[in-house]
Amino acid sequence: MVKDDKPTTPGPEDEVTFDGACRLLESVLEGDTRRKIIAEVSKGNDFPRALVRLRDCMRFNLFRFERGDPLYLDQVVRNLDDRTRRKDSFHVLHDWDGKADRLNKETIPLDIVNYAIANGAGAGAEGHTLAVLLDYYFLYLLILLSMRVWDEGSADENLDRVTRLLGALHGSNGSRLRFADNAEALIFVATSHFEPDESAYERLLDRIRTLDVQHRRSVALVHAAILASHLRFGFEASYRRDVGAMREDNAPDYPWLCFALATLMSDYEGMNKEGIEGTERHRVVEGIVNALTPDVRAFVGNAPASLGRHAKEHARLRERLRMFSSDLNDEFGRHRPTGRKYSPISFFCNFPHNILKGVVVHAVLRGLPSGVTINDLFTGFHQDEEMGDAAAWLATTLMGYARANPDTIAGKLRPAIVYDPALGLKSYSKTIRIFKEYCSKAAPSAATS
Repeated sequence: MVKDDKPTTPGPEDEVTFDGACRLLESVLEGDTRRKIIAEVSKGNDFPRALVRLRDCMRFNLFRFERGDPLYLDQVVRNLDDRTRRKDSFHVLHDWDGKADRLNKETIPLDIVNYAIANGAGAGAEGHTLAVLLDYYFLYLLILLSMRVWDEGSADENLDRVTRLLGALHGSNGSRLRFADNAEALIFVATSHFEPDESAYERLLDRIRTLDVQHRRSVALVHAAILASHLRFGFEASYRRDVGAMREDNAPDYPWLCFALATLMSDYEGMNKEGIEGTERHRVVEGIVNALTPDVRAFVGNAPASLGRHAKEHARLRERLRMFSSDLNDEFGRHRPTGRKYSPISFFCNFPHNILKGVVVHAVLRGLPSGVTINDLFTGFHQDEEMGDAAAWLATTLMGYARANPDTIAGKLRPAIVYDPALGLKSYSKTIRIFKEYCSKAAPSAATS
């Protein structure tokens, strides 16, 4: 990548660096490039043709303009994607077809454009529909970047840079559809569908452990809630409430969930010692109880086989859970699901990247941008009551789409997204009962002893 004061589109022979890719995307997302792209593909006032033009631009990562130089992104996209496949074994841009047992030919953003074309999306909101689809394309470039933050320089600073780019994507030059709050959430989206190489998840977790305390906590909060939702869904739908089958089929998820819980419990211990109260503490406690809901025995009892490599971390986690069991039991009650307030414990999903697909599909079919991010769907703490209501509405809406288009799971047609406060309360109550049983012989509260 050429490094000067003005980022330039790289040619086929240029090296693509993390910094260079960020500078190029900064110039695109912070300027009026997206507006120019929409204007270019919309010429002729033929919306179906505009969708096809946009799809072709996205497919070849090449955006031409009647006036001015083209935006050539193919070298950037291919380099980042190839590097992520080769070094990390993750196929970020392509979803896995479970029936054909292979990666889809088209990228995930192109799959959604094809869906829009086939379903006559955008009537009455053509410009908004094009803007949403284009933003979804650029979102996946940021998702790719989130996987490359360890390539050069400080991974912590690079994560913050991707988060700032995400903010630019959400800005006034695009559709205003908000996808996620931070780069840590993008890492989860990047890795949330099936990958043939299960060891890739362990290698990525090793890199996550190199981040500073603040970023590890941010990763833990996101991953605790999303993994809990995914595993709760599997327990109910895929494994017919067979916890052994769930543990065996989700072996890569347990080290991540253990890391998330261990990180949050370390934070909780520090907050207890320093007397920290308030929203920051409530979020940590919410993450802990949520992460326990799929399989509480895996963390207060003996470690599953998938945690063999993480025996020390598991033992320390179990010790902390029992040490603070009295305090936690008092604080868990705040996060009990009810029908009156949105709760992430009531949200169940199969593969979380499909949530973003649903958000985009809703936006292009109904012409309605959502101010609710994927982070908002995995917490009960929102800036105001209105945002909490919006999260509940979006979760219910996504469930409606999922019911209209069910997947075959364990031999039955089932929605891949469910928001059910009654089922959430059942899961929570079972977790609390087992947690109290296992911790009944724990030492007195560390906060009072």
